[in-house]
Amino acid sequence: MSRLPADCLNDIFEYLEDDKSTLVACLPNESKIFLHTNKIFIATPTSNPPLFNYVSFCKVISIHGINQMVKLVSKYNNYLISQEILKMFMNKITCLQELKYYSDHDSISRNIKFTKFPGATLCLKNLSKLNCSSDLHSEFFSQLSQLCCNLQSLTIEFEESVTKELKDLISSQRNLEYLTLIQSEDLTDITDIIPSLIKHSNTLTKLKIIGGTSIFISAFSNIQELILSHLYSQYLGNPFEDFKELQFVKFPQLQILKLQLIYRLPNYENLINFLENNGKNLKVLYIDDSDYSLNLSIAKFCPKLESLFNIILVNEIGSLKLILMSCKLLKSIKVWCGEDDYLNERELLDTVVKCSPNNFYELKIYYINNVRTELHPEELEEFLIGWTNRIPQKSLSLILITGYCTNSLNTKKENMEVIEKYKKSGVIKSFEVVNFDDESDFCLP
Repeated sequence: MSRLPADCLNDIFEYLEDDKSTLVACLPNESKIFLHTNKIFIATPTSNPPLFNYVSFCKVISIHGINQMVKLVSKYNNYLISQEILKMFMNKITCLQELKYYSDHDSISRNIKFTKFPGATLCLKNLSKLNCSSDLHSEFFSQLSQLCCNLQSLTIEFEESVTKELKDLISSQRNLEYLTLIQSEDLTDITDIIPSLIKHSNTLTKLKIIGGTSIFISAFSNIQELILSHLYSQYLGNPFEDFKELQFVKFPQLQILKLQLIYRLPNYENLINFLENNGKNLKVLYIDDSDYSLNLSIAKFCPKLESLFNIILVNEIGSLKLILMSCKLLKSIKVWCGEDDYLNERELLDTVVKCSPNNFYELKIYYINNVRTELHPEELEEFLIGWTNRIPQKSLSLILITGYCTNSLNTKKENMEVIEKYKKSGVIKSFEVVNFDDESDFCLP
């Protein structure tokens, strides 16, 4: 029998994880009999058992996903259906990789003690990624800390309480590398949990904080990636306030720095000092605000930068030129284009073709609101001719992020004819138009 490629199998199993009817069809006979005895009748695609043990290949379980599927299958006795599905997962999956379990006061699975089901020990033993809420029942955290000690990635969404058992689970891990902390409401004091987190300062390489305080990150001197977002500004204190304390802390391994909603930073001087101490090894920098002195500090303190997103205003074009000429390893930038205070496309393209370093090959243009393109095909072709004459000549990747804009440069037929001409000649390696940029690091899990 011919064998399916691994990536094809992965696609099949990912589909099945979200397919309610097939998932129910996979339930063992004893579960179907149990549900039938409780007057739960669920239509399935076939009465025959699956020819393949699909469930055993599932690598990710989402408790919320199971709840949603069960609600679509039946309006009644959802608790029992979820219980049997989780029992099947625990019994048939021998190596679960990721578990997503967030509190939901209406959750039909909230009180199912699935960590005690037959097979749970083997299923959860090698769990590497956990996304959870802080207020799950303490027994869940207690059981998991005994079953699983090899988490590499942990995401905690803080609710009203933080249990001792959650702290024990964090402390029990041996090789935690990625940590995400989310505070969406000003309800929880996370002070008590910080000692458990700091125990992993030697292994932790990626730290992501959405809302809340960030002062404790000074203990994580080995982090390579730091992401801070003030996403819930209406609820919480400002995490960027902590740069007053962090500005002189050194992170010698830091390579990726992403800061969202940084306009709430009280003083850019603190961030500039931070870059002076930590910018020399940065490869990726994301800052969603504009400040001329900050732009100059990027050019001065970040010589190894390869990818940059920074808002450049029209009166700051000189600082963009300086960044492009100073950061010799720069390969990619994303820049906002728009009316009034923002750069227009012609200014941006002219600056990029004249000032960008030899390694540069990717330009992302993010259109602000419904700006109307002012770029004529002659100007676009002038840019591409200039790009063709660069030595050495690297093929260009051009990405337009249109958002709500319906008048970006690709909406002009003549511009697209120029694009196609230079795609055929190889000057443009790829051309994409997307609605929104996938800054997945800032999305909630």
